Parts: sequence; structure tokens; C-alpha cells
Amino acid sequence: MKIRNFCIIAHVDHGKSTLADRFLEICHTIPADKMKPQLLDSLALERERGITIKLAPVRLNYTLHFELYTLNLIDTPGHVDFSYEVSRSLAAVEGAILLVDATVGIQAQTLAHGLAAMEQNLTLIPVINKIDLPNADIENTKKQLVETFGFNGQEILLVSAKSGEGVEDLLKVIIEKIPPPKEDNSFLRALVFDSFYDPFKGVVAEVRIVSGQTPSINTPIYFLQTKARGHILETGFFAPQLTPTNILSSGEIGYIATGIKIPDLVRVGDTISTELDVSPLQGYREVKPMVFVGLYPIDQDEYQDIKDSLHKFRLNDPSFIFELEHSQALGSGFRCGFLGLLHAEVVQERLSEEYGVDLLATIPSVEYMIDGKIIDNPAEFDASAKIIQEPWVNLKIFAPQQFLGNVMELLQDKRGKFKNMQHFGSQVEFLYEMPLAEMITDFYDKLKSVSSGFASLDWQFLEFREVDAVKVDILVGGEKVDALSQIVFKEKAEFIGRRMVEKLKEVLPRQNFEVAIQALIGGTIIARETLGAFRKDVTAKLYGGDRTRKDKLLEKQKKGKKKMKMIGRVEIPQEAFLSILKS
Repeated sequence: MKIRNFCIIAHVDHGKSTLADRFLEICHTIPADKMKPQLLDSLALERERGITIKLAPVRLNYTLHFELYTLNLIDTPGHVDFSYEVSRSLAAVEGAILLVDATVGIQAQTLAHGLAAMEQNLTLIPVINKIDLPNADIENTKKQLVETFGFNGQEILLVSAKSGEGVEDLLKVIIEKIPPPKEDNSFLRALVFDSFYDPFKGVVAEVRIVSGQTPSINTPIYFLQTKARGHILETGFFAPQLTPTNILSSGEIGYIATGIKIPDLVRVGDTISTELDVSPLQGYREVKPMVFVGLYPIDQDEYQDIKDSLHKFRLNDPSFIFELEHSQALGSGFRCGFLGLLHAEVVQERLSEEYGVDLLATIPSVEYMIDGKIIDNPAEFDASAKIIQEPWVNLKIFAPQQFLGNVMELLQDKRGKFKNMQHFGSQVEFLYEMPLAEMITDFYDKLKSVSSGFASLDWQFLEFREVDAVKVDILVGGEKVDALSQIVFKEKAEFIGRRMVEKLKEVLPRQNFEVAIQALIGGTIIARETLGAFRKDVTAKLYGGDRTRKDKLLEKQKKGKKKMKMIGRVEIPQEAFLSILKS
């Protein structure tokens, strides 16, 4: 009865992590000298980018009316690419704080996360943040919350996470409104909502104890889906650092160190129990990656180490998937699936920073359905296919009214189909359908650009639809570079091919012979650039005499260059690949 489990959900930059800081301060969870802004954003990348990437659990203790309460808080990300982190957090709690920035009002992820919490029948506490800012529009934001979610105006709380105004009142409302977890003292059943790898303790599972309690150290435990067997090496809670405790009981959130050294045996959504014949918990729906990128070791000797690192990383980010693949240009590597382009970028940076892994990425692509068969690698594209289908998504965009024309123009340029439009005060919600392939290039950056950074988006996979698509291949010196192949909409193929060869001409190092850089569709060349050869000054040793002496030397050099061109091979350096992919 004295436990409350809740999470904070909001759009990016609405102040989730700052509000969590105030909770930590008020509950004296962290000593004042150890406190720093966005304390729960523990990854270096989170602090560098100023966004939350990983869910972060923490246990708080708060006394109300002389009763001590245990509050288990999970701070969640706000970007659409990390929505799987949010859905897993929602399954581990009984309530959620729906946080809205008073200066911008409801945005795309506010709506998406709020509706997801309502679907799971969680108790929602509406909170308006940043009320101390001069441009805060509190009344309009209240009106949006009432109209969108059906809240009562009186239940909406006003806080300033930065100054701490209203935060203590919010803590009291959490205790009064959010129901305690149901007590169940039967067999141990613990839901794994996250996990990470520890070289000494093996896989450490972050769990919500649904029923029973954890047994003593060294007791065998089982994962009911994978049938994996481990031993309890340690149990504890997050303060926010790992803090060992003897027992975790029904309703609590904490961690179990399992001693399992093979990362693949532990899956998010699995159930831990001391018995194998217990019925498992519902778990989570399998997440479907939408963007695919080939990742290759820069040094092929590191291939096995990188493979082990990817298995360990997948524990910490279950929305990331990978399988082995081989490229003629880059050797052995991995075909990796991500939820979006920011997710792909963040994973590559985390692999580099946390595991010291140097990887080279190919051009991002989406899945296509070719005559009923799904492919995620352009190299497998069959030009003779009768039916080519591409994925389409439902797009929900929130933007201020003054940017309406700019946003609609961008969506039209990206082959978007208008479905509906709704007004929420000064904000407009656009409902569109759009090919996912158009979204994974520069769409998000352009959307932010045309809306002065105010637009926000949420999207969901819709269906596969027929498309007139072709594969653009790149030839360098007559040899196909499979890592640069792309499947593109036919009308844009020539523009993309031309842009690729022009960029390659800029970044490829010159050789001692001329190099032709070509883009082709099937057998038709659609663009070509020629990389000029280095020329040695063979006439430098001449000091006069007949002009024919000079011509003779130049003619001899010309023959040598021709011979070189026939037998010469062009090695594309890693830097060239990197600059192509960044552009």
C-alpha cells in the first residue's frame, strides 16, 4: 500500500528530466553536492545532445502525513524514434505524469504517449510545466489538454520544474491519485522491461515484480520464453545507482543480476520465475524496425569483437536488430534495423563511445516487397520484378498556424497525401500518408527548417503500396560499388544519380590514370563524371631542341596511362564513404 509506480511522459524538451531532478532533490535521494542538471540522463551522448535516449528508473522515498512512501519513477525519452522505451516503461507502472510545456502546448509525442497510457488504463496526472517563463500561455495549454484528453480543468497542475514551484504539491497528488500495485504473494513472476551487460554479474535484468518475491542468493531462476536458466547473484533497486537489497517483493521495481553470460538468452518482455511451469506475463509486442543500414568494420580483423559488442548492445536497446551480411566492396559486416534515422545515428555513436567500435555505415534504406518477397538490402533488388511495393506511413504533424503553407509544400514535395487537418488553438495538426523512403533521408531536418524548429511529428507504419522504383548502381572505374546502391522512386532517379557521382568526384582521391564515375539504372548510364589523372612532368628534363622530342615523350606517357587504366583498380577510402553517407 505504500508503493507508487509511475513514469513521466512528454514531447522532447518539455522538461521531463528537469522535473525528475526536482523529485530527487525534494526526496533527498542524491546529496546536494552530487546533484547536477538532468542527473538521470547518464549516457555521455544524452548529455551532449540534451535529449533522453534511455529510460531511467529511480527509487524515491517521501513522507506524507507521517507515512513513508516508496515512489518508483521511470524517466522516459520524448523523441518518436525512442517510443519503444516509453511503451516498455508504461507496462511497468500504474500511473503517468503527462507533462506539457506551457510555451508550446501539446505536440505530437504528447498525444502519442498520452493515448498509449490511456490504452493501458494508467492513471494520468496532467501537468503544465515552465509556468515561470514570460511567454507561457497557461490558459490556452489548459484548454488544449481539456479538449484533447477530456481532463477536468481543476485537476491540471501547474509547475516549474526549473524553480521547483508546485513540484511538492505534485508529489502529494501522485501518492493520492495513483493506485498502489496489486499485492500477489504467489509464485515469483518478474517482468523484464530493460537489461544491460555486466562483465562480472552477466546479464542484469531491470524488472517489475508482478507477483511473489525474489528468493535468496544463488537460487536458480528461469526465463519462461527462452527457457534460459540462471542464478540470482544480486538483487537491488536504483538510487539511481545500483543499490543491493536482500529481497524485492510484489509491486517493486528493481534489478536482478542473473549470471548469464550469453546475451541472446535474455529478452525484454520475458518473465523471470523460480518455476518453469508458471504462466508467463503478457510481455511486449515485437518492435518492427523501419530503417536499415549496413554497418561494416573498418578493420576486418575486428569483426568478431564487433559481433560480440552488438549482442551486448542489443540487451540495452531491444529495438535494434542485426544480421550478418557480406559486401563485395566492404567485406563482412552486419545488416542493422532501426526505428528511425536518429535512432540509427545514436546507436552508431553509442557503439563508438561505449564499446570503442569503429564502423562504417552504408546508405539508409527501407524494406521493399518485390513480388511478395520482402528485401531490406538494395543488392537483392530484382529489376525484372512485376510488382514492387514500398512501405507507407501515417504521419501526424503539429505546427504553429503561420507555417501551414511551408509544411504542406514540403509534404507535397515528398509525395505526401493529405488526409485531414485539425486546429488546436494556434497549433495545427496535419494528418498525411507518405512513403517511408521519403522520410528517412532529410525530411525531419527540412521540417524543422521550414517551421523554424516548431513542428513536431509522430508516425506509424500503414501498409505496402505499389511504386515505380528502380535501383541506381554506382560504377567507379568500371566496377560496381554495391555499398552505394540505392532503390529510388523512378522520377527522382536521375537527380539522385547525378548528385552521387558529383559528390564522389569531390571526395575520391585522384589516381595516376583517369577514373570514370558513373550512375546507372540496369544497363543505362544516367550520369557520369571523370576524375582527372595525376600527371608527371615528363618533359622537365628537356632543355631545348625540336618540338617533336616533347611530343614523343608525351605520347609515350599517354600509352602508359592507357595501360594503367586497363589494369588499375580504385580503392575507395573509408573517408570517402563517410562523406558520401553524410551528404
